[in-house]
Amino acid sequence: MRTKLNEIIKNGHLGMIAVFFIVYMITFSYIEDRDVHHYIIHTTIDDQIPFCEYFIVPYLLWFLFVAVTVFYFMFFNKNQWKEYYQLIITLGTGMTLFLIISLVFPNGQDLRPVLTGDSIFIKAVQMIYHTDTPTNVLPSIHVFNSLACCGAILKNQRKYKKSTDTACVVLTILIIMSTMFLKQHSVVDVVLAALMYTGCYRIIYGNELWSQNAFRTSIFSDHS
Repeated sequence: MRTKLNEIIKNGHLGMIAVFFIVYMITFSYIEDRDVHHYIIHTTIDDQIPFCEYFIVPYLLWFLFVAVTVFYFMFFNKNQWKEYYQLIITLGTGMTLFLIISLVFPNGQDLRPVLTGDSIFIKAVQMIYHTDTPTNVLPSIHVFNSLACCGAILKNQRKYKKSTDTACVVLTILIIMSTMFLKQHSVVDVVLAALMYTGCYRIIYGNELWSQNAFRTSIFSDHS
């Protein structure tokens, strides 16, 4: 792990991620603060999905899921830099497309219910509602990043693959469901995120650039 950390620092990987994250947050803050008309994303299917506060558990687990997945591919994936870059570029592409869509098509949702009760789950949902505005929700980054992490894990070869793959799929499904049952996202947000991930997957994981032989001759060949 120390060897990989030294290599990551030496080649500026952490710096690139940090710069992207800073630019992303600055742009996202600008988008959130704009005084523009937001197109409401709302379908009749959304009205049929009941609110369920217990889905706050998988919703919050998303943060840990993404962080642990990136950490694993960065430090513990047997020097398979190809898979690490595929994951990072997929995540970065999805988040960048999200910013572009939000810039050109300001959007929001009106699905959130009036919360009652004082359970720990309700309080957690209230915290999310308070910190995360119901604007710029299309597509769902929760869904896109979950699918990106799940796809990377399913393709990865490692010990205990069957059990960890099963846990990964179950968690991904629960996270996707949580976005709708917590009224954080419309079905439209979820579907668009899934379609966007499918397109990114076909390009990033299916392109000849990412074949093992071609990767050795790419700009990252010294890390393979």
